[in-house]
Amino acid sequence: MANKLIVAPAPHVQTSQSTTRIMRDVVIALMPALVVSTVVFGWSALCVTALSVASCVVFEYLIQRFLVGGAPTIGNWSAVVTGVLLAFNLPASIPWWIVVIGAFVAIAVAKMTFGGLGKNPFNPALVGRVFLLIAYPVQMTSFPQVEGFDALSGATPLAAVKQGAASAGAVDMQDLMLGNMPGSLGEVAALALLAGFVYLLWRKVITWHIPVTVLATMALFAFVVELASAGFESPALWQLPLFHVLAGGAMLGAIFMATDYSTSPMTVRGGVIFAIGIGAITMCIRLWGAYPEGMSFAILIMNSTVPLINKYVKPKRFGVK
Repeated sequence: MANKLIVAPAPHVQTSQSTTRIMRDVVIALMPALVVSTVVFGWSALCVTALSVASCVVFEYLIQRFLVGGAPTIGNWSAVVTGVLLAFNLPASIPWWIVVIGAFVAIAVAKMTFGGLGKNPFNPALVGRVFLLIAYPVQMTSFPQVEGFDALSGATPLAAVKQGAASAGAVDMQDLMLGNMPGSLGEVAALALLAGFVYLLWRKVITWHIPVTVLATMALFAFVVELASAGFESPALWQLPLFHVLAGGAMLGAIFMATDYSTSPMTVRGGVIFAIGIGAITMCIRLWGAYPEGMSFAILIMNSTVPLINKYVKPKRFGVK
């Protein structure tokens, strides 16, 4: 009788998931926010997104073809995801050439320099965004006026609150949910991002641990700060936590960028530690830092701690006490 036992190296788990399917699901989950951005800002939102995606795909193809070598990787949709996320971190009115520069930094510097998908220690879209924020601060903080939103005179809600032009309680939370406010393409409609979150959970692309922990940490941090400054007699203790969860890039960062497989911890325990760090650093920058937004910086800082977190939470080998 022939020996039918087949011995093969790990991994032995088979699944229908693939890189292409995962990336395609992420793109689908981002579509509701893109639709809302297009309604709010017009065709310029689509133009910025299309240019960002095209630039990322072209740069990855050229680097793969002429520098790195090997089989082309643009078919796995990872460059498309980077392009959409980069666009979502940009104003609709940004000049086209800045979009191309950001795409080059995201793909060439933050991704392909380290060997491509799965080897990059930092989220490529956020590296591109932070580079542009430092290099072109005026263009990156100039947002088109949203019709019917006059309370903040064109500034983002976070910037207005940071500058003392408005209080968190003066911002209409419905506007934050539905997208009727100035800001980057991906931070104008919390409800659309939540719809994408539900889709990713349904498709089992991500788990709830990192996004929920990030947002819960931010809300708790804001609640404690408000409690310390106003006390229990304040009738609006809920306003500052809810404002910080809905405003800016909190939802976009927590759902779509903090959960990046390549730059987040491998275990649930590690992911919770990672997420708490993101939430706390974000709130420290928002409340006491020079920038009104801190999500991008927080995620990149915590990306650098992922190897240490993975080492700390690594499960013990079988039989080791």
